[in-house]
Amino acid sequence: MGSEDKAATMFNTTFVRPEKFYLSGFSNIPHIRYYCVFLCFVYIMTVLGNGFLLSVISLVKTLHTPKYMIVFNMALTDLCGSTALIPKLLDTFLFDRRYIVYEACLSYMFFVLFFASVQSWTLVTMAYDRLIAICFPLRYHSFVTETSITAILLFVWTFLVSVIATMVGLLNRLSFCSSLVVNSFFCDHGPVYHLACNDTSLNYNMASALITLLIIIPLLFIVVTYVCIFTALSRTTSREERLRALKTCTSHLILVAIFFMPIGITNVAARASYIHPNARMINSALTHTIPALLNPIVYALKTEEVLNAIKKLWKRNNLSNIRTKIRTYHCCI
Repeated sequence: MGSEDKAATMFNTTFVRPEKFYLSGFSNIPHIRYYCVFLCFVYIMTVLGNGFLLSVISLVKTLHTPKYMIVFNMALTDLCGSTALIPKLLDTFLFDRRYIVYEACLSYMFFVLFFASVQSWTLVTMAYDRLIAICFPLRYHSFVTETSITAILLFVWTFLVSVIATMVGLLNRLSFCSSLVVNSFFCDHGPVYHLACNDTSLNYNMASALITLLIIIPLLFIVVTYVCIFTALSRTTSREERLRALKTCTSHLILVAIFFMPIGITNVAARASYIHPNARMINSALTHTIPALLNPIVYALKTEEVLNAIKKLWKRNNLSNIRTKIRTYHCCI
């Protein structure tokens, strides 16, 4: 074997893994610190809102139903997703620590993409719940049980862990022998694998599969679900019954719009015309963070059961405070 063949063989079998990547997002944006402070505020409110919703569902027994198991899962996913992204983002750009270790970059990528995927499929699970409740009301308690919802959510988490871990793991087969500058505000999959200098076709196919799995299939399922729901409601003779049924779907439809519309608009605009990288990154950051902030607000304000549960907790706390004061008063006497 000649020296050139040996060199080619060594190149094919040796993977060049950098020690660190450099996150170049939000470069040359005036007053970027104000945007980071805004994201810090968004994160604090997200933690408070989702923490409050999780507490209400945990403490009020009337919410211990399959439907609110899904809502609990959504709030937990929102909380974890924001925690995976925003604190590191603030550390990177507010304190100018743009270098990130290779292994930390892959972990960062995994958790952000994983929780975004779970958010998407939790909305699908909510659509399934509404479909059975409206189209098959007599069979609702047979189909939508704690066991069935637990099985669905466990499958979603397990399946998506496998998919995202495989996609991120495939980056280890790449050699990064040119630029190490990631043109994004976090270790996003596309900007990272585009830095490789060997064949990235498998990574491209996995990225396309993720877009299909994360956006297209869930959105199609939700659209088909609501076509079935509206068809079933059109056969209902009573207008009041139709409005009552639609009211139970309002919160879910708002969540779907909040999650999918920004992603869809950003992707369509990026393909239809040129978007400055900084504008795309700002839109993408808001797409990842704002839904998690708004979801608990929507459920607290638009869902009658949650409002009643909050009132119950309020009355329970007031009664316990009054009893405590009475006991204290009698003890003093």
